[in-house]
Amino acid sequence: MSEFNTISYMVLDIWHQLAEHLSFFAWLVPLILLYEAPLMLLVLTGIMRFYYTHFVQVPRQSLYHPKVSCVITCYAEGEAVKSTIDSFIEQVYDGEIEIIAVVDGAVQNALTYQVAMAAAKACQAPNRKVVVLPKWQRGGRVSTLNAGLSVATGEIVINADADTSFDNDMVSQIVPYFEDPNVPAVGGALRVRNVNESILTRMQSIEYLISMQGGKTGLGQWNLLNNISGAFGAFRRTFLIQIGGWDTHTAEDLDLTVRIKQYFKRYPNWHIPFATLAIGHTDAPADLKTLVLQRLRWDGDLLFLYFRKHWPAFTPKLLGTGTFIFTLLYGFLQNVLMPFVIVFYSIGIVMSYPWQFITSISFTIYGFYFAILVFFYLMVLLAISERLSQDLRLAIWLPLYPFYALFMRMVCLFAILNEVFRRSHEESSMAPWWVLKRGRKF
Repeated sequence: MSEFNTISYMVLDIWHQLAEHLSFFAWLVPLILLYEAPLMLLVLTGIMRFYYTHFVQVPRQSLYHPKVSCVITCYAEGEAVKSTIDSFIEQVYDGEIEIIAVVDGAVQNALTYQVAMAAAKACQAPNRKVVVLPKWQRGGRVSTLNAGLSVATGEIVINADADTSFDNDMVSQIVPYFEDPNVPAVGGALRVRNVNESILTRMQSIEYLISMQGGKTGLGQWNLLNNISGAFGAFRRTFLIQIGGWDTHTAEDLDLTVRIKQYFKRYPNWHIPFATLAIGHTDAPADLKTLVLQRLRWDGDLLFLYFRKHWPAFTPKLLGTGTFIFTLLYGFLQNVLMPFVIVFYSIGIVMSYPWQFITSISFTIYGFYFAILVFFYLMVLLAISERLSQDLRLAIWLPLYPFYALFMRMVCLFAILNEVFRRSHEESSMAPWWVLKRGRKF
């Protein structure tokens, strides 16, 4: 009888501990859901709105065909430059396209320069002109973009990396947005070209498909696009010149997006659409070291821009109330504070509770995250994907994606700390050290 009582007390004690732990978990999860739910709802309703306007309603044919200047930033891409130039030449667009290949550091990148020159001489297409602009001394990405902007003559300027190629209807998909005079810029969609190169490129393909293409489609419908990609974006040239083009330091794409949004309060009808069906293809890092270095730069730059360079500009008086609230919640808090919450919460759970509880909670969190992942994956497939068979092949890799996402959160945390204590934005590979040294300190 005494043994039975002892076992009963042990079972009750374990049950009380588990109940206490579960009550803590039940208290925390609703807070996270309460924070994430509005963002997921915005993305979901935005995707539905996109599907309705593009595939249910009868699309309106645009007769707007302005001259387009495509500025290609070239450095050490070599033969890849040819495919980028050719993808612009082959665009099925009735208007004129001016292709400006700016070679940064043309002396040390002689191969890239020679390939670009050969592609320019081979261009025989009507309404297509290829200009190769060599910068003999390397000045970095920003100076390359501004050099191209200085000679561009098109009404619309599209920026592209030299290792990015495009679907042949990209220009005809992105230009009609500018028919609205209240559109200063448009974001373009990117896909991973080397999807089958490694497990990491497959994970990034899922990330680009759901978080970038799906997420930006949803947010773009509500004028909440968070960033115009540096690898593929389009701008009204006169406005771009008016605000001084691209700025130095680093993360020039997010920097320019933030600067454009500072006009939203003064011009409440302005909006930045996302051209979901204007597709560019880029190579993603295939090995762990390259991927981590890329994300250290991306995430560290985000902290630099939000908390150092543009901190005084984050006010409703410039951004407007809606953009300010969204940026505060899902720019500052989500990207800067959430990695700390996730990582330190995970460490606290591991250090404080028995392995049985840790295992059960881990499976619960994984199952919950995986269910949301599958839901949005299916939404993107049904409402957005223009390459359904290709995207369906990613389904078998979805169970691994939550682990990839958690690892990326840890990389983000390290990147933020690296920027706080070491000012890592000053070590960017996007420009040589003498350019960054002359830039203003923040």
